[in-house]
Amino acid sequence: MNDAQPNTGREIRLRSLPGGELRAEDFELVETPIPQPGAGQVLVRNTWMSVDPYMRDRMDPAVTFLPPYQVGEALDGPAIGRVVASDSAEVPVGTAVRHWLGWREYAVLDAAAVEVLDTSVAEEQDYLGPLGTTGLTAYVATTEIAPVRPGDVVFVSAAAGAVGSVAGQLARQFGASKVIGSAGGPVKARKLRETFGFDAAVDYRSASVAEQLDVAAPDGIDVYIDNVGGEQLEAAIDAMRGGGRIALVGAISAHGAPPAGPKNYFQLAIKEIAMRGMLVGQHFDRFPEYIGKAANWLRDGTLRTETTVQHGIESAPEALLGVLRGANTGKMLVRLDG
Repeated sequence: MNDAQPNTGREIRLRSLPGGELRAEDFELVETPIPQPGAGQVLVRNTWMSVDPYMRDRMDPAVTFLPPYQVGEALDGPAIGRVVASDSAEVPVGTAVRHWLGWREYAVLDAAAVEVLDTSVAEEQDYLGPLGTTGLTAYVATTEIAPVRPGDVVFVSAAAGAVGSVAGQLARQFGASKVIGSAGGPVKARKLRETFGFDAAVDYRSASVAEQLDVAAPDGIDVYIDNVGGEQLEAAIDAMRGGGRIALVGAISAHGAPPAGPKNYFQLAIKEIAMRGMLVGQHFDRFPEYIGKAANWLRDGTLRTETTVQHGIESAPEALLGVLRGANTGKMLVRLDG
């Protein structure tokens, strides 16, 4: 490590498993010695990290689809950083990389565990949002899980969030005749229409989602991209036309509480609706295909994105709490280097 580099860095550890609603007291900020890279490894100074709703699931060992977080250990998740020490000729000092050891200021990884980024086509933080797993989730959901066809009416829940805001724009790109999004509050509802190009917005805080969806799509919907579950999933099933498609991406309404199944589930059979879940980790092979397209969409303005940014590693727990409350517009990121 060079003389300009500090000897310690900070990380966020899980202090306790939340019994229900996640609290700031469930985290702790710890200062720890910065490890040195061994043979074939790199030391990364993290510059950006992502916080996402699935991280709450990893605090409940009974429901997570990823290894659960352990009490007393640092959390992890997607991050971007710069290599500051290297024992790998393939990943030299100064390289921008993406990896999965976020929630800390410094990380040592095998060179094979980091992805070298092309920052000439996009900003490095874009690789955590529109060019990251959230963007890929929206792409796979609208092309494979619940494919959007020309003329479809599409409904997207949590449409002002990282996945939903991209999914709605991709639906339009793929030929949807009408795109409807749900969001919480008049400011976000207006942003759906004015910034992200949705045709109509459902403010789930103002009135019944089912009633608003009936007004926005009186003849029904063909595709639903579900990031919420609960009431909005039920409303979408009721509004669905025969042969419709539903992508189950997330169920943020159920975080910290037992999820409730839709009471009208038998409508799936009556209407011959296809409802399919997805885990983005099963589709990483489509990253090159997606980034090749999305980088161009970002450049020409076809794809518009927003970020909500917190600053400093110490703000990461509050950023996650904010995501679970719907406090973000677009992708929630934590900037660690300024």
